[in-house]
Amino acid sequence: MSSKQFGVGMVGYGFIGKMHTYAYKSIPVYYDPPPADVRLVGVCTSRDETAQRAAEHGGYEFCTTDYHELLERDDIHIINCCTPNHLHGDVLIDAIGAGKHVYCDKPLAVNLAEAQEILDVVERSSIVNQMTFQYRFVPAIVRAKQLIDEGLLGELMSFRAAYLHSGYVDPNRPMSWRLDKARSGGGALFDLGSHVLDLVRYLLGECREVFATTRTFISRRPASKGSSELVDVKVDDLVLVQMRMENGALGTMEASRIATGANDDLRLEIHGREGAIRFELMEPNWLYFYDNRLGDEPIGGKKGFVRIETVQRFPRPAAFPGPKFTVGWERFHIACMYNFLNNVAKGEHSPPTLYDGFKVQEVMEAALVSAEKGGWVRILGT
Repeated sequence: MSSKQFGVGMVGYGFIGKMHTYAYKSIPVYYDPPPADVRLVGVCTSRDETAQRAAEHGGYEFCTTDYHELLERDDIHIINCCTPNHLHGDVLIDAIGAGKHVYCDKPLAVNLAEAQEILDVVERSSIVNQMTFQYRFVPAIVRAKQLIDEGLLGELMSFRAAYLHSGYVDPNRPMSWRLDKARSGGGALFDLGSHVLDLVRYLLGECREVFATTRTFISRRPASKGSSELVDVKVDDLVLVQMRMENGALGTMEASRIATGANDDLRLEIHGREGAIRFELMEPNWLYFYDNRLGDEPIGGKKGFVRIETVQRFPRPAAFPGPKFTVGWERFHIACMYNFLNNVAKGEHSPPTLYDGFKVQEVMEAALVSAEKGGWVRILGT
């Protein structure tokens, strides 16, 4: 095992907090050698009863309802932020001020002004920081990035990207913080769109301007489970965004939480003059690549989409279970976490950092302005 050990303080222990905890525990299984030993020191939730359950479930040494208790501990070096979106700013700014490295679930903040405040604090510090943009670490996406950087697609001309869920189709699904604009910042755009916008930026570069449309199909929902009281929903169920990129490519991004029949459907197509790629998260073991430079005679020659078997071909020191086995959603989180811990251990910085979260926030903010006012909106900073 590594000679370095880092203590973790987890803030929030809902679905994603459990996933991040699992990732910390899994690092020494999947990576040989691991970049560091991890000690799960403390966990913070909003209520005493949930905090106690979180400590027992996750194997943390102590629990609290005040995250400042985590910041005061000398044996906690990393703060992992898995709270509702509106709490990210305070947790991150306080953690960075306390000299802790930070790992934050997406999106970075509820609005661009808050994201800028966080970024200002980060840029004045030397702490290691990372966003949970785990889809960058899908082997198929890593390979897609390589093909693009090698110029095998040529000039990038168009793309279409979508992230589709169906979990909010049921009108009886009650309100939660994800449906509360003050706590979430947005609906499908922030929840799902943040992931796919990061991939678009990762693969195609910066966005110049957007033209967005949002729609809330179920405008009133039960206040709580079993309640007859209905409350207004102020966030989007669906967002459609046209995007003009700095490199001249034109494309679309769709994020929906009311896509009937969808499960976890993230889809991506990119078309260049010399080639094209396709990827679907529900078939994560493959990247499809089309080489337009091949001849088409006789009878099509060798032209056509080729299925590249990316499977679990993670770079070393990934060692388990091996490159030939099917890959899954949890594995992407583990790879994302490894990138962060490796940077903490080495004192280095590599994407996706909070800066990458800020750049996604810029596009989301422009999309909200466009949806409200109509027309194309230029991205700030471009």
